[in-house]
Amino acid sequence: MITISEAGLSDIKTIQEITNITWPITYGEILSQTQLDYMLGLFYSDEALTKQIKNKEQLFYLISDTESTIGFIGIEHHYKNEAITKIHKIYLLPETQGKGIGKTVIDEIAKMALENHSTTLVLNVNRFNSALSFYKKIGFEIKETVDIEIGNGYLMEDYVMEKKF
Repeated sequence: MITISEAGLSDIKTIQEITNITWPITYGEILSQTQLDYMLGLFYSDEALTKQIKNKEQLFYLISDTESTIGFIGIEHHYKNEAITKIHKIYLLPETQGKGIGKTVIDEIAKMALENHSTTLVLNVNRFNSALSFYKKIGFEIKETVDIEIGNGYLMEDYVMEKKF
């Protein structure tokens, strides 16, 4: 059974551990090691996560099975003051992928979104990320292609995808 529970400041190390396992696998063939390290520092340092959690810039949740924490999400309701829930982060440990857990998590995010009066889920995905096919399979559509400057000359080359309900 999969459970999703709100994460707090005491869960930062768990979030970082999952990130340090998933990011090299997810982005290792897409990004240089230097860019990977830069982005991990930018988005997942103690300071960055503390700020995001304290200021509720994103709501973080841990994903667990009966034995351990297997992933996390970071979401934002009322994104840009619209009826949109943005999925900023969704990462599952590699050994859990392909078992239907991702779809279960997206379904749970959709329930939370509906409870917060959202009519749309939105997310960014790297244009070369293998998760792109997963998102399409579960009903997300590409709405926009974006290049987001993140500093040090690096870009996030993403698709903006959405799913209405």
